[in-house]
Amino acid sequence: MSEAIGNQPQPNKTATQRGNDGLKIIGAGFGRTGTLSLKVALEELGFNPCYHMTELLARPNDFVFWETTAQGNPVNWHDIFDTHQATVDWPGCTFYKELMQEYPDAKVLLTTRDPESWYESARSTIYQVSRMVNDSPLARLLIFAVRTLGNNGPRVGALANTLVWDKTFHGRFADKAYAIQVFNQHIEEVKSYVPTDKLLVYQVKDGWEPLCTFLGVEIPDKPFPRLNDRQNFGGNRAVQQIRKRLGTISLIAATFLTVLILLMLKRQRK
Repeated sequence: MSEAIGNQPQPNKTATQRGNDGLKIIGAGFGRTGTLSLKVALEELGFNPCYHMTELLARPNDFVFWETTAQGNPVNWHDIFDTHQATVDWPGCTFYKELMQEYPDAKVLLTTRDPESWYESARSTIYQVSRMVNDSPLARLLIFAVRTLGNNGPRVGALANTLVWDKTFHGRFADKAYAIQVFNQHIEEVKSYVPTDKLLVYQVKDGWEPLCTFLGVEIPDKPFPRLNDRQNFGGNRAVQQIRKRLGTISLIAATFLTVLILLMLKRQRK
């Protein structure tokens, strides 16, 4: 159930009237807590654009920024977020404290869900895709080849490994009890850190009303978006495609690819 904390802003003020001068909403909730549905909902309310992990697929230039951040090096947050009104999901939720410092007037949305349900959803979707790639030598070889040839797509997985599975869950996401402990601790940490008048603890199943009341905007005359559930998760199709492709690649093709990569690397060193 959604939990609005502290004083509420005056209603009936559109997001458009607020202008687009940087973040107004910081999503502190982990992925698989309805963040894609929330992204679409916020953009429908006028907080557009909203940054989400999926943005990286269309914004390859952002990878250097996030890779720098993942390594613990300082960055200018305004380089990314001055052109966005909101951010939800990873990678932004990892750095909600830093973003609050840079955008002190922004409100914070903490998306939550039942911990058991969250874990099963994350394990069977985003974690499954990540593990399949990392545990298959041939898949790693193909990804390395793509990266060597200049395609940034595989960097999404590498970034997720660093920020999510390693940094957030310390390489122990497969330990269900530990992963749920991290999930619950994060929720309590956000509640303790964020001033009560700027925080909404929210579940997307509660729809428009608590979200719009907290943000001070009118409730749209349309259903709340419901996207990216476990059955329709796009990564499931990716898993099937990877398995199919790996099953059809012969040892000869893999050997040829290895030789090709080694030749390219040797040429680069000259």
